[in-house]
Amino acid sequence: MKIAVAQINAKVGDIDGNAAAILSRLRRAEEAGADLALFPEAALTGYPALDLWEDRSFIAANLDALHRLAAQVGETACLAGFIGRNISGRGKPLHNCAALLYRGKVAAVRAKSLLPTYDVFDEARYFQPARDNTPLRFKGVNLGITICEDIWHEPIEGRRKLYAKDPVEGLLSRGAELILNLSASPFFADKPLARYQALSRMARSHGVPFFYCNLAGGNDEIVFDGNSMIFGPRGELWGRGKPFEEDFLLADTERPPKPLSWRRETPISQTHDALVCGIRDFLGKCGFSKAVLGLSGGIDSAVVCALAAKALGPKNVIAVMLPSKYTSKASKEDAAKLARNLGVRLETIGIDKPVAALSAQLTPMFRGLPPDTTEQNLQSRVRGTLLMALANKFRALLLSTGNKSEVAMGYCTLYGDMCGGLNVLGDVSKDAVYALARHINAGGTVIPVRSITRPPSAELKPNQKDQDDLPPYPVLDRVIRAYVEEDRTAGEIKCADRKTVLSILGRIDRNEFKRRQAAPCLKTTPRAFGAGRKMPVARGYHR
Repeated sequence: MKIAVAQINAKVGDIDGNAAAILSRLRRAEEAGADLALFPEAALTGYPALDLWEDRSFIAANLDALHRLAAQVGETACLAGFIGRNISGRGKPLHNCAALLYRGKVAAVRAKSLLPTYDVFDEARYFQPARDNTPLRFKGVNLGITICEDIWHEPIEGRRKLYAKDPVEGLLSRGAELILNLSASPFFADKPLARYQALSRMARSHGVPFFYCNLAGGNDEIVFDGNSMIFGPRGELWGRGKPFEEDFLLADTERPPKPLSWRRETPISQTHDALVCGIRDFLGKCGFSKAVLGLSGGIDSAVVCALAAKALGPKNVIAVMLPSKYTSKASKEDAAKLARNLGVRLETIGIDKPVAALSAQLTPMFRGLPPDTTEQNLQSRVRGTLLMALANKFRALLLSTGNKSEVAMGYCTLYGDMCGGLNVLGDVSKDAVYALARHINAGGTVIPVRSITRPPSAELKPNQKDQDDLPPYPVLDRVIRAYVEEDRTAGEIKCADRKTVLSILGRIDRNEFKRRQAAPCLKTTPRAFGAGRKMPVARGYHR
């Protein structure tokens, strides 16, 4: 059987646009003589549509589009993801489905069996799992149709099995001759390699070809990396889709192609490309073409500016330097140099006058109280106000620039440097920010070397350094990784002394209120702050 794998970038809620993208790739599959074209999970609605899936008119629109699409299908069948109704009268009202469209009709439907409820997933909120699935006979071949999680009975990471049944085993025991998987699998660094190893092992152990079609592109804070794959019955790689962009693969099970070797990109290269994709799609799918950001001369804003220029084009990025009396000459020079290197527009607005005006208004109430972080935060909030005004006026999206280490510790100011519609580095630790800067500079100096080498500072008071208020970043990042991404307890974290560990964990817990109000951040690790980590703001238990 000749099968096309159509890796598309679906937009959540754009049912007509998604249907048009499916039809376009289907026509290409027809021209290539394919028997069937495979598309991603929830390709019609986009993934994840969240509570849009609870809107009955939205579900009706997706079903209408499915039937209109079916009417345009001829001899090359289309296997695409949609959301179907549960007509059993029991359980959740919907199923996460795959439809086989053939010769003008919806020829068959299969529902998803395993519904993930971890990390960013909450499918049991919306869907009823399939009670049973059987292979689908098509053109003389028994097709085993699975949807994303159905093939991950044994998880990519971790040793604990999450499900009692294995849908793949069930399909194979009933005569499936190949496995098709419609997927919407989010990215984190090195996950493509883990998927490749797991799928190759499955194909080899079961002795059947595997066709895996993943979404590409970003929706909200989630980035889908594509990397669709086709495997032969010995686990050999027959085809691989491009990372972070749409692609089209084709393989004939009767005429196997020459096997490919796996080319592994470095984790930091993957993270760079994921962030560029995430910025481009977040702005584009939200209706923005321009971005604004504050450029401090430090490494975080420099990296965000470089990523935004790559994603949107330099002419669509407005960088703003907002110096105060504490801003060093080096910061001003490095910000200007970065803007020149990237070709982005740089504006400068001093903040001393508005800070002084606000301070004068507050002086009567602050009389007798010593200066503290209140005065420092006032500077940050003036900057946030000015940047938001520029974003409003120029119809641009403000990008915030805080990294995961700072966000974890609350080393950021509500309604100040946290202002923005998207936090680009919110799931990138400080050590990874440095690695990103070196990666960006690999082909020539874009980010000034001094921005990378000098000690980081918020420059909100004289001679300030981050390390005055935080543990050394190498120590801090290891503890954050253990606590947030690996879910280890204080007693299990051995990468720092107990006093340091308890101090870091306490600050992470106490600053949940800030993260609850933060802009969404692009997910690049196994567990990001935001949708994939749900913690109470008011709590009496601390690990």
